Order: sequence, then C-alpha cells, then structure tokens
Amino acid sequence: MVAPRACPARTRPSQASHNDLVKTPGTAVDTTAAVRSWWDKEADAYQAEHGGFLGDAKFIWGPEGLDEADAHLLGKVAGKHILEIGCGAGQCGRWLVTQGAAVAGIDLARGQLRNSRKLDTRTGVTLPTAEADVLRLPFRDESFDLACAAYGAMPFVADATGALREVARVLRPGGRFIFSTTHPMRWSFLDEPGEEGLMAVSSYFDRHPYLEYDPAGEPTYAEYHRTMGDWVRAVNAASLRLVDLVEPEWPDHNHNTWGGWSRLRGQLFPGTAIFTCERQQGRQSGGQESKRDH
Repeated sequence: MVAPRACPARTRPSQASHNDLVKTPGTAVDTTAAVRSWWDKEADAYQAEHGGFLGDAKFIWGPEGLDEADAHLLGKVAGKHILEIGCGAGQCGRWLVTQGAAVAGIDLARGQLRNSRKLDTRTGVTLPTAEADVLRLPFRDESFDLACAAYGAMPFVADATGALREVARVLRPGGRFIFSTTHPMRWSFLDEPGEEGLMAVSSYFDRHPYLEYDPAGEPTYAEYHRTMGDWVRAVNAASLRLVDLVEPEWPDHNHNTWGGWSRLRGQLFPGTAIFTCERQQGRQSGGQESKRDH
C-alpha cells in the first residue's frame, strides 16, 4: 500500500494562489518525474513510519486497516496471474504470493522497490517487480486475470483514464481491476486528524491538483482530485464496467492515525474508496495497440 503523503499543514488548492497550480491536470506540467523523485527520496522514511501497520506480507487496502484476508474483494486468487500497480514495498503482492497467486508488481520509484527487495529477504517470500509507469506497462495484452492497487499510482497520476485503459489492456476479458484511492470527499477537508479536520474549507468540485514546488519552480510532489462522478466516467471511458464501490468504515479497534486519517474523522465520513472494475467481454480497451514484451 502506498497512500498519499501525510502533510497536515499543507494548503489546499482553493486556498493557494492559482499561479501555483496546474489548471488542466496532465497538460500544463508533467508531474511524473516529481512523483518518482519524491517516492524515491521518501521511501525509507515512509516504510519506517507505516511498515508496522502494513506488515511485511499483508494486504491492507487503506488507513482504515481493511485487510484483504477478511474482505475478499479480489475473490479466489490461487492460481491467478495478478498485477499489482504501485506496489511500493510489495506487502500486498507478497501476501498474494502466499495465497498461491502468480504475481508481478510495478512501481515508479526505485526507492520503494529497494524496500521490496529487503522484505523479500526478510520474509523469504519473493515478489517479482519491475520499475514501470502505469501509463506504459511492460506487459503483453491480456496477460493478467486480475490487477490491484492499494493506493498505488491512481492518486498520483494526472491521466486517470489513460492509466485505466492501460490496465484494461493487460487484463484478460472478464478480468478485474480493484483499486483503492483517497475518497473524493476528503478533498474538501484539511488533512488534520482532530476536530479542525471536520470543517470543509475547499470545494468538492475544485479539481485543481495539489502541487508542491522547489525554489526553481519545478514540481516536487503531486496529488490529483477527482469527484466520484469523474471516477465513474474514467472507468467507463476505459472500456471497464464498474462492478462495486466500497467505502470502508473506520473500525473501533483501529486507534492508528495516518496523516489526516483518524478514528474521529473516519467514523463520520469515508476516507477511502475502493473501486471494482471489470474488463468487458469482447471489448478492447482504448489503450495502446502494440503489444509489449512480457
């Protein structure tokens, strides 16, 4: 799992100067390099802070602590070929390996993949990984039965439809992509776990991404906001069918705080949305036509 960064003091887009923002995500500024660089630099600190919660070989869908071992959102995985998008240190994919699946993980950041190799050694369970962009997956068409992402890639990619199309391309007909991402509702609230985080301060409909810049004006971090309707339209545009949408409730036993995620907020409104999408039989995705090497 690779959740958006915990930065409670950050300014939301509606409070910042429009000169500091990308007006049209994916066209004004290419943030791929920024996302890669940030996760390369922060991977060790991220795993040190959250590794205990995530485990070494567990499939946790989000800060609420929803465990795939209990949720079964992927269904039966034994014998399935599964791709994990934005695998981070590979905790989710490694759990799938222990359940009898054939798994490949991809991540944009070498720092995260370096941590995955460390966990391979520590657990004795190896997750095959590759450094790759979700917009250009290094796999042939129809290579996988399932794809999954626990906050991997989708909150950080400017072109969500393009990413979904590319995942659909590598899925077999009837294959599913199940991914978790920040619930769109959270965008209106400050990233504060306490009572100050219960007041809406930004418009839900403000689609400006959250960006950070270095002194030279180059982007160093990016997160993208889509409304629930935006996500549904992106799924449909990728020749996928939305099968289910899960909004995990915050359980009483979880007293963990993860940035703006907390028990106080999580028991009042959702922080995570989990989409189950299916590639329709007989429909080709609008992704790249040329097959790529496995």
